[in-house]
Amino acid sequence: MHIYKRLILSYLLLIPVLGMAQPKSQSYWQQRAEYTMEIDMDVKTHRFNGKQKLVYYNNSPDTLNKAYYHLYFNAFQPGSMMDVRSLNIEDPDSRVGSRISQLKDDEIGYQHIKSLKQDGKTVTYKVEGTILEVRLNKPILPGSKTTFEMEFEAQVPLQVRRSGRNSAEGIAYSMTQWYPKLSEYDYLGWHTNPYIGREFHGVWGDFDVKITIDPSYTVGGTGYLQNPDKIGHGYQKAGTEIKQSEKPLTWHFKAPNVHDFAWAADPDYKHTTAQVPNGPTLHFIYQETEENKENWEKLPEFMVKAMQFMSKNFGKYPYDQYSFIQGGDGGMEYPMATLITGNRNLNSLIGVSVHEMVHSWYQGVLATNESLYPWMDEGFTSYASDVIMKHLFDPESDRNAHEGSYRGYFFMANSGQEEPLTTHADQYHSNRSYGINSYSKGAVFLHQLSYIIGQETFMKGMKNYFNTWKFKHPTSIDFIRVMEKTSGIQLDWYLEKFVYTTDQIDYGIRTVVGDGDATYVTLERIGEMMMPIDLYVEYEDGSKEIYYIPLRIMRGAKEVENTQIQRMNKEAWPWTYPTYTLKINNAASKIKNIEIDPTDRMADIDRSNNSMDLKSAMKAFEDPTK
Repeated sequence: MHIYKRLILSYLLLIPVLGMAQPKSQSYWQQRAEYTMEIDMDVKTHRFNGKQKLVYYNNSPDTLNKAYYHLYFNAFQPGSMMDVRSLNIEDPDSRVGSRISQLKDDEIGYQHIKSLKQDGKTVTYKVEGTILEVRLNKPILPGSKTTFEMEFEAQVPLQVRRSGRNSAEGIAYSMTQWYPKLSEYDYLGWHTNPYIGREFHGVWGDFDVKITIDPSYTVGGTGYLQNPDKIGHGYQKAGTEIKQSEKPLTWHFKAPNVHDFAWAADPDYKHTTAQVPNGPTLHFIYQETEENKENWEKLPEFMVKAMQFMSKNFGKYPYDQYSFIQGGDGGMEYPMATLITGNRNLNSLIGVSVHEMVHSWYQGVLATNESLYPWMDEGFTSYASDVIMKHLFDPESDRNAHEGSYRGYFFMANSGQEEPLTTHADQYHSNRSYGINSYSKGAVFLHQLSYIIGQETFMKGMKNYFNTWKFKHPTSIDFIRVMEKTSGIQLDWYLEKFVYTTDQIDYGIRTVVGDGDATYVTLERIGEMMMPIDLYVEYEDGSKEIYYIPLRIMRGAKEVENTQIQRMNKEAWPWTYPTYTLKINNAASKIKNIEIDPTDRMADIDRSNNSMDLKSAMKAFEDPTK
């Protein structure tokens, strides 16, 4: 996340920064953190004391004189930046609204630092809202490491957004963003965005976490439980008997190579598992009721299939475990786990579970900076989720699985209030604009890319992207470069137009002129954004042809997608030319219909001029009264 001076840059200056990719070469580097934490939770006061040891590796070429932590719970206090933003944005999240402003002292959240040392010596620090700024006793030199030791205390807020206690469904603790978390430092510097409501960015590392809590509680979350034989609650090894104790239990988790750690706890949790063949063990942790019992019992079958499909088509899930945990306030992803509301109908429960599970690829493993590229997480996740849901429930249909995303994008594009995808996540003018851009336009970006480079090549590229950039925080240019290498097509123009601007796509069939045994079709670009064209021609005898017109700036052409229809490759269209005329070697009387992109992958904002029924047009020409 940007430091303050970067936040005041104008968008004209910001856009090139957002497009910069750290080159994957000898100059590539990323920081590393190793967390060891112990917390002691008091379920009567909803407060806990914590100890944190953090070994931080500076793999950058820079000398660091300061360090920054996120104190997310501090957002849940009257007058916080999250509170004020919610009170002033035009369409506040209904889960937040004015609730933070009304929290009482025993309902707010906070994280108080009791002591902080660097390599055994006390350091000075200050807290501003949700950011802890540390002035180091000694600089952290390039290629060196340092150890921070911290003692802190925290109060779990009454649940407002994602984190907290006593959720609307009665879950005791949704422990997300619950510990002082070191900010990420990368080629853009420190990422110290205050917590206003959007999502997260973190340092790759290992977590070793011990959670001591009332013995009646079951805990689930990120990482692998190290002491199941001492815990019980469904986690014990087969055949091991557990004698319940009145003393607090300590749950010991380890999570390798993740960028965050989340957990949840409740005395009424039920815990079941399902094994994915040649894949991870899936854990299901929820409050069973008469109303939700059947749906949660059916959920594992669908999630096993979803995990298999995702791993096969988008890249193999790299951990041995994933947990679906009832908690939170909707659905929110974390490494190796998700918190979801659980009292849903079956389709809704499967839908939210699939979506949050897919985040394990784009947030959990690829982990783009969601302040700068929320569309690369939410949009890519939405795309893959839609593909999986169609695979699970409607595999034989030829419908566009992403039609909902297109509707959302068209709504915003036609509203006059669309903002570019380069907008900082916290600075969208409305929650609606953020949501449609991040989820809908992000998914459209991918599906439309499959139109440009071809579906089969696109799917190869998605897997190449995952395998190339997993555990490395890729940027938008890192993604587009993988797609260029996979397809052999130049794609910088696509990223620049569809992401950096709000330019729209609008193509039309301008004229169709018959000339003996030939027909001349003139196409026109009406919108500001250029695209290659697939023009489908259907003849009266039922046969079809595709006239493919790449853009000159693509410097290449996509492979044939539909081998059942002959494709005629035409000369590339220079984007500065507003029109393009092509010749069809058949009489107009033999042509039944002409249509631009009947697959509906191109996000053309006005499809009314994308097709022409020549027989109807001819009749209208012969009889103007019709």
